[in-house]
Amino acid sequence: MPVQKVFPTFVTFSLALAVCTFGFAHQPKNDTNVDNEGMRIARGFEIAPVPLNLEGKDRNLVGLGSYIVNTGGCTDCHTYPNWAQGGNPFQGEREQINTELYLAGGRPMPAYPGVKSRNITPDPTFGLPGGLTLHEFMNVMRHGQDQQKPGRILQGMPWPVFGKKTDYELRAIYEYLRAVPSRPNNY
Repeated sequence: MPVQKVFPTFVTFSLALAVCTFGFAHQPKNDTNVDNEGMRIARGFEIAPVPLNLEGKDRNLVGLGSYIVNTGGCTDCHTYPNWAQGGNPFQGEREQINTELYLAGGRPMPAYPGVKSRNITPDPTFGLPGGLTLHEFMNVMRHGQDQQKPGRILQGMPWPVFGKKTDYELRAIYEYLRAVPSRPNNY
């Protein structure tokens, strides 16, 4: 085989191997190369930025839901602005989530003029899980059905991604959202 054909393949393979090796060699210090649900539940409680109401709720589902919500990008859209004053890690500050507006929605969606992220706290008037049954919530997450405007598909919400989660994971998200403090709309 000519050198010019082997060399690019060798370089590509070597770079891929280096990236994989570097990625595994530089795991976070708390990673023991073991992953199980109990670890995600415990981590979910560690990273929950607000006090949780566990009364009448499944503790394991709340912890797992916290892990999914707080590591899955939900706060990127549903907490606006994301960071408390002086807590923006992108400006070199120590990360501090905006707990006053945590999951209260309000982020404008530039690709969809006039659309803002929804309040997903358990607020009985405006919040998502506060007014939705588990079945309705799962329908939103799986099919993007807008419960506030029947027949409309949610725009900007990555429901096609969240819709791939298991029923158990969606139940965990729902249970967590029922456990966070209720907030009025942020819009």
